[in-house]
Amino acid sequence: MNNSLLEVPGYKNYEYGYKFAYEIACQRLAGADLEQQCRNSGANYQRIDAKPLVTLDYLNHSYQISLPEIEISLAAGDEEVPLKDKILLLHYLLQAKGTPPSAKTITYKELPEGVVYFRTFHKRAIKPLTDNFGSNPSKLLEAAADMGGQKADYGDAAVTINAFKKVPITFVLWRGDEEFPPEGSILFNANITDYLSIEDINVLSERIAWKLVRALKEGG
Repeated sequence: MNNSLLEVPGYKNYEYGYKFAYEIACQRLAGADLEQQCRNSGANYQRIDAKPLVTLDYLNHSYQISLPEIEISLAAGDEEVPLKDKILLLHYLLQAKGTPPSAKTITYKELPEGVVYFRTFHKRAIKPLTDNFGSNPSKLLEAAADMGGQKADYGDAAVTINAFKKVPITFVLWRGDEEFPPEGSILFNANITDYLSIEDINVLSERIAWKLVRALKEGG
């Protein structure tokens, strides 16, 4: 399978053409080796009434993708799945190469084209965290509880969230003070581009960041 076909052409198209991105992903899924991609991604494959059904975990919740209609839903509950999440679920399933985790952790700037996109990435995924958690980084782990976050040994506070079964992402914060503003970073396993494109990494990181902020505000 040619993974290059799975990428939406350009970050701007991804950002402003979600419906287009979703349609492309559905087309690719219809022609994919579904059982192999389930093995590569760690998803579960089964047939219900002769129809394929894929179950995979995303941010500590199970989702189901049914074919041939390609309907995406939460395995438990009837809450509507946002379009951005549907795209991420399909892209992860389609792009997964099944490579084992690397022993190396990298920053965003070490990703292909990461230097090019870093300013936008920082504004959308890191700044929300420093703005909201900078004075109290210890709240980060509590906010990540619903996503299955686990404490990590970086900075003043850090949490690792398994966005997908084979995509751990670590969010790191350093407390601000009167002299220095708070700082943050997001770390990835070095093999992340075997599972997601740079466009997907941007969107996924931003969505997690804002989920953390919302959890903080809802928790008081």
